Amino acid sequence: MQKFNSTGTHNNTLPRDAELQLRLSDSAVSGESGMENGAGKHYLRHQHEEEESSFWSKRKMLVCLDVICLCVASIPFFACELKAVTPYKRGFFCGDTSITYPYVEREAIPDSMLIAGGIVITGLTIALGECYRVRFRGVHSRAFVRNRYVSCLYKELGSFLFGCCVGQSLTNMAKLSVGRLRPNFLSVCNITYASINCTIGSYVPQAICRQPKHKMVEEARKSFFSGHASFAMYTMLYLAFYLQARLSWRGARLLRPLIQFLLVMIAVYTGLSRISDYRHHPTDVLTGFIQGGLTAYWVAFYISSMFKPCARPGLSPTSMTLESPLSSQQTVC
Repeated sequence: MQKFNSTGTHNNTLPRDAELQLRLSDSAVSGESGMENGAGKHYLRHQHEEEESSFWSKRKMLVCLDVICLCVASIPFFACELKAVTPYKRGFFCGDTSITYPYVEREAIPDSMLIAGGIVITGLTIALGECYRVRFRGVHSRAFVRNRYVSCLYKELGSFLFGCCVGQSLTNMAKLSVGRLRPNFLSVCNITYASINCTIGSYVPQAICRQPKHKMVEEARKSFFSGHASFAMYTMLYLAFYLQARLSWRGARLLRPLIQFLLVMIAVYTGLSRISDYRHHPTDVLTGFIQGGLTAYWVAFYISSMFKPCARPGLSPTSMTLESPLSSQQTVC
């Protein structure tokens, strides 16, 4: 009996010792795993910080690249405005009536009104539209700037200003390289065919102008193509494209095309006023319309994000579809 009890007691102590050893081993393993988890968290946090810093540095490089591209695209424009390059001195045929129109001092749409109207109207409309999308439509962005308002304005206004620089650079390059005489060239030079004693139909390679203001003579050699027509068409047509992409209100079924028509009509009137002011030939204005329209189309559809698809968060790339820019759900552009 005693033997049985001692044996039973001995047999009962074995599981208890094994259980104690198991607990000790579990606690040791859990301590080691806790240390490993702490080290793992620290490593992951450090890796996340490195990836975030790398992400910011790449974004900063992209922003700097955008600024450089904008400056390079505007070089021809400033070269012409700062009079760094003189226009080509083209001659004329004696008796040519297309350059004998009078000089009109007052312009229907001066440069200050054109630039202020085009940039302020288009830029302010884009700014208000993007702020509305961020505030009420929950639009997010992957851009470098964390502020959603600044990010959306940076992309849309940056694209618009880039198109302005490209369009005006092309215009000024054509003005300087072609050197076509304006319709009021003889009036600006203060000469007539009789005063220079030329034979009708003969080519006059160089005429001595009697105009003391050298700036007016240089401006009279910049007829092709119309900068007013190209800039007005670009800004107004670009705004029409923006309204097409952003103004999806159901009540704007006829309001939107009406506004677009008025914008294009403003651009057309601006170009036609240059003909009535004897500043440009009809072909100059027509070429300006074409150049401004093509630039607006190129920037709106291939550079700006107006007509690009926006992805909803959580969707896989295979399930992404074209989202309406004014979708009520949050989108990432």
